[in-house]
Amino acid sequence: MKYRLTQIFKVVRNFLFSSVNKEFLIFLFFLFLSSIFWLMMALNETYEQEIKVPVRLVNVPKNVVLTTEMEDTVRVTVRDKGFTLATYMYGDMIQPVSVNFSVYANRQTGYGYVPASDLLKMLSQRFMAQSKIIQVKSDRLDFYFNYGVSKQLPVRMAGYVVPGKSYYLARTRFWPDQITVYASKRVLDSLRFVKTVPINIVNFGDTVIQTVALEKIKGVKMVPDRVRIGLYPDIMTEESIDVPVGSINMPEGKVLRTFPSRVKVNFIVGASMFRNITADQFQVVVDYNELMEHPSDKCNIYLKASPHSVRSAKLSISQVDYLIEQQ
Repeated sequence: MKYRLTQIFKVVRNFLFSSVNKEFLIFLFFLFLSSIFWLMMALNETYEQEIKVPVRLVNVPKNVVLTTEMEDTVRVTVRDKGFTLATYMYGDMIQPVSVNFSVYANRQTGYGYVPASDLLKMLSQRFMAQSKIIQVKSDRLDFYFNYGVSKQLPVRMAGYVVPGKSYYLARTRFWPDQITVYASKRVLDSLRFVKTVPINIVNFGDTVIQTVALEKIKGVKMVPDRVRIGLYPDIMTEESIDVPVGSINMPEGKVLRTFPSRVKVNFIVGASMFRNITADQFQVVVDYNELMEHPSDKCNIYLKASPHSVRSAKLSISQVDYLIEQQ
């Protein structure tokens, strides 16, 4: 083993220090040296570079709830020598900018902001004297807060949800179905519900469960800020039910009798919902005033009401025989 290592060492040494490879090593040395000189000259030039500066809101009282938090980073374009810019980018020279809550918060409005002039002054303290700030991308920082004022609001779905063919959306459920909202009293009084971010779910036939974020509102904090949504499709089926024929606008002392006394109503409903459908949820009527205006052997019947859970409800016939009796 020792002999083999000795042999390998000799081969490598002979390769590196052969006359041809000596020239190659000398070439590499001067190439490296020239690269160092080029880098030093390049870093000695003046450049403009965007630097990210962390920002922190400090001294926030314990009884304050930040309903919209301040940005945590400001992007600053700085002009300086390459050496200095490299130090900013890859070193730990730049300390976070600390924004004092009590200085910039307006307790009456629940709103605070840092003017551009103050922000520029605080940023200048984070860079060397020779560095010049060319541009600040966030010209001011703002935040909203309150002192724990909140209320519970229901969640509503926003977006485009269409089940597959022969299905309909039977039920939508949220976990939780209500969330806690923190904001100013004026904003809380104007809110009736909160919406999810728009979702787009189409052509589904099975239950869909997803976690979705709630739509952000400036100056409002939502707890939690996302919910789980359940979409429950149901297959559509054609059904029918016999419904008694009634009357409207009948004067006292008179009774309308129709032949037949019950008519069939055809409709489309979810398979799981059909067992909850009853005849008294429909209303089929004859209008007495129409009979007086247009006397005939038959009278028109109308479907005046039907349950919200059914679709395309219609009568199997449009006219029936009738008789008006005097009580």
